[in-house]
Amino acid sequence: MTSAKEVIATENKYYWPVFARYQVVLERGEGPYVYDIEGKKYLDFLGGIAVNILGHAHPKLVAAISAQAAKLIHVSNLYYTAEQTKLAKTLVELTGMDRAFVCNSGAEANEGAIKLARKYGKTIAADKVEIITAEHSFHGRTLATLTATGQPKYQKGYEPLPGGFSYVPFGDLEALKKAVSAKTCAVMLEPVQGEGGVHIPDPGYLKGAKELCEKHGALLILDEIQSGMGRTGKLLAWQHTGVKPDIMTLAKGLGGGVPIGAILASDAVLKAFGPGDHGTTFGGNPLACAAANATLSVLVEEDLPGNAAKMGSYMMEALNGLKAKYPALITGVRGQGLIIGMPLTKPGKDLVDACMAAGALINCTAGNVLRFVPPLNITKAHVDEMIAILDKVFAADK
Repeated sequence: MTSAKEVIATENKYYWPVFARYQVVLERGEGPYVYDIEGKKYLDFLGGIAVNILGHAHPKLVAAISAQAAKLIHVSNLYYTAEQTKLAKTLVELTGMDRAFVCNSGAEANEGAIKLARKYGKTIAADKVEIITAEHSFHGRTLATLTATGQPKYQKGYEPLPGGFSYVPFGDLEALKKAVSAKTCAVMLEPVQGEGGVHIPDPGYLKGAKELCEKHGALLILDEIQSGMGRTGKLLAWQHTGVKPDIMTLAKGLGGGVPIGAILASDAVLKAFGPGDHGTTFGGNPLACAAANATLSVLVEEDLPGNAAKMGSYMMEALNGLKAKYPALITGVRGQGLIIGMPLTKPGKDLVDACMAAGALINCTAGNVLRFVPPLNITKAHVDEMIAILDKVFAADK
């Protein structure tokens, strides 16, 4: 298949119709750019939805994957492999958590975190099983994680949903105080809500949530799947607040584009788990772990969190310039590092389509919030290019 028309027609006949895809077939990438099957170049400020933190085809990531593929792709978790052990050690040393478990995705990581919290709660009391999450959160698409997700649109049609979940307004500590009880085994939060529209809670919210959890013998689970791996300007978003969770989940940027997830937890919590209580077939295989080890190595060596902080500030200033120029269209700019949202006065899909036609990939979340989650190694020139495209698109939309 050599044309977009042929690929799209074939896919529409054979693939599950569960994605509302844009009418473009991407073929290759280099740095922050991708190229479609017909050779058109796009500046990628979506990055596989916050996944491609090194951009596309980073030479160190490509070399690591190639070398590992030539040695060993998969065995099983019945055996030790050096790459998995190295990744667990690195994650623990970088995060300050006690132990890591490697799985395949963010949804699988959150599913494991929910299981661990439930098992831990039952070591205290048989009915200590309730999990509180936030409205507008997004935790995955398995049955338990879409139930944890505080957005009814993802849950509709899948009832009956697993029990024991409740929801509070994000960032509202008083609401959380009223919801937490002796039956609460965990409070599960994103330090920065990405899919929900890029929302950052006030300083003190995570600290208050942690204190509530400690008061009631519950665990604080932080979902760092989108906000982690340097995106907010620190390796993890919770490091801006100093509030260390009991359980933490990672995925997206961890493998630089190779599917992988991880759950990290304290030894005190992991006493609830023994052999056979959890597992995975593909999770932690040598190929994915080699990719994650290479990604982490580049992230540290090139100080990508530091670059995310600098480029995030630069881009926020430029976006605020556009907000001043188009006040009837743009109502705000919010974010932390290189996770930035721009709420609009109208649905954003047409503007996303116009950006793609002009040679840039972004997306719209929560209906009217343009979301920017580019690779963490972008430069000012890349930001300037994105701003110029947005300016052109916004001007044409008047």
